[in-house]
Amino acid sequence: VFSLSSLCPLQVELHVHLDGSIKPETILYYGRKRGVPLPADTVEELKNIIGMDKPLSLPGFLAKFNYYMPAIAGCREAIKRIAYEFVETKAKEGVVYVEVRYSPHLLANYKVEPMPWNQPKGDITPDEVVYLVNQGLQEGERDFGVKVRSILCCMRHEPSWSSEVVELCKKYRHQTVVGIDLAGDETIDGSSLFPGHVKAYEEAVKNGIHRTVHAGEAGTAERVKEAVDNLKTERVGHGYHTVEDEALYKRLLENNMHFEVCPWSSYLTGSWNPDTEHAVVRFKRDQANYSLNTDDPLIFKSTLDTDYQMTKQKMGFTEEEFKRLNINAAKSSFLPEDEKRELLALLYKAYGMPPAASGGMLL
Repeated sequence: VFSLSSLCPLQVELHVHLDGSIKPETILYYGRKRGVPLPADTVEELKNIIGMDKPLSLPGFLAKFNYYMPAIAGCREAIKRIAYEFVETKAKEGVVYVEVRYSPHLLANYKVEPMPWNQPKGDITPDEVVYLVNQGLQEGERDFGVKVRSILCCMRHEPSWSSEVVELCKKYRHQTVVGIDLAGDETIDGSSLFPGHVKAYEEAVKNGIHRTVHAGEAGTAERVKEAVDNLKTERVGHGYHTVEDEALYKRLLENNMHFEVCPWSSYLTGSWNPDTEHAVVRFKRDQANYSLNTDDPLIFKSTLDTDYQMTKQKMGFTEEEFKRLNINAAKSSFLPEDEKRELLALLYKAYGMPPAASGGMLL
């Protein structure tokens, strides 16, 4: 059982993909059960084919999902089970609060155009996917004692899905769903400004739905600017390339923008050049508002411990900084204010910090 207690008791994770966190055993089980061909027969082989040890491009990384998503998508039992098992995994890692994200359309096989993963047409709509994931998460929350909320993803290459994503955020906002995201291939030209995405985010603003956007991961600082100015994002997924535009970076620091940092992911997707200083080192130095996250632990063969160890051993992070960033993660979470206060109280207690005296830790 992994625990980060040696580095930091209790963590908050804000950027992790459900479809990038599936247990290999579960993929093999549903591949066999449903007669879906997979590239391997054993857990070890599957991990090695899906998993990464050396950097690839972001599109190269995204291609990994094609191997295993057909085994899970379009199966009620599988969709609910991966959500339940996700919570179990996070409990073992010492996470007390997590926001998990996914695209409802990429797990559906009905009323979705184009059909993902070349599946045959079935009867599971994106709406039912959200219902099933919520069930799995809520049962996991009950059984494993981890607080879990979810974020629904729009996909950059499918702006036609985005209006339905924001409607599902509205429909399920009291059943785990706390926000909307824009994910996928950031290198698609102009994708931040596709009218389908812009309209969905305008609707989210109008309805008080929390917003995050993948930006400045493989893309430039300009993508971050679009996320902030056009999509009115409240958090930035990754955001490493923000530091290349000093004026933008200064503005986001002043506005206490939260960066969802995924260090190990940034190495393997080629979003960070290891010969340069990682943006998170700059964030730490500037006492910026950020969190540490796994992103896609199945593909990166990682746990949250991987990211904490990487920043501790390679970047000189201390326990004090781990506490500070987790407190900021809690403050920047998409929970309602009363639940946020409860989460903060839990962290202060675990960190041995009286809330009043912890003022100096906060932004």
